[in-house]
Order: sequence, then structure tokens, then C-alpha cells
Amino acid sequence: MGLFDDLKGKAQDLIDGNEEAIKEGIDKAGDFVDEKTGGKFAEQVDAVQGAASDYVASLSGQDA
Repeated sequence: MGLFDDLKGKAQDLIDGNEEAIKEGIDKAGDFVDEKTGGKFAEQVDAVQGAASDYVASLSGQDA
């Protein structure tokens, strides 16, 4: 098992059962960045939020 596989396994253990709370945290973090930057990077922040939420869903076995 490689380092990446080990990290992915640890991430899955942390995410298991906490998917919604993590996704809410991702949304709140993005909203905070938008607020602090005046929305200047809103498109990039939204893209990162989407990718992070999709990753959480993929690790938890949910549909994105």
C-alpha cells in the first residue's frame, strides 16, 4: 500500500458518518473566503467547493 492509499484510507475513516457536516464546513469556508475577498474569486471558490464536496462524496460512497 502506497502513501496515497494510506492517506485516502485515513480520510475515508474520518469522513465516514460525517459527510454532511464536512460538506457544510466546506460551504462555510467558501462563504468566508467570498466575504473576505468581496466575491472577487467567487468562481474559483465555487469550483473548489464543488470539487471538495465531490471528493467527500466519492470517499463516502455517495453520489456527488
